[in-house]
Amino acid sequence: MTKPISPRAHGMLDYATAGATAALSRLLRFSPRASRTANAWAASYGALSALTNYPLALKRAVPFQAHGAMDAIMAPLIPALPWLLGFARDRRARNFFLGLAAITVVVTALTDWTADTSRA
Repeated sequence: MTKPISPRAHGMLDYATAGATAALSRLLRFSPRASRTANAWAASYGALSALTNYPLALKRAVPFQAHGAMDAIMAPLIPALPWLLGFARDRRARNFFLGLAAITVVVTALTDWTADTSRA
């Protein structure tokens, strides 16, 4: 099966997701703990994105396939965060993290992790 998400498109989605996560934690008025979690996730994912070997990187230090492995590891962890970190009663935040997990699964599954990541 041909996967429709290229490294460049994946990078655009990564930065958009990190930015949206940080912004939505404020706009949706998450609880303080949920907001800290969302902001930490956004910052760390933004940093991973900036360091991934794909066209939109600031520094190509993390192989694209390793980024894919991290995405695959994060997919089942993200929906557990509200319970693991004690903000599951914050319905907006809980549902946001469940949605973020779903997006992560779909984008990870549809990304072509073997594509050429050169600057071309």
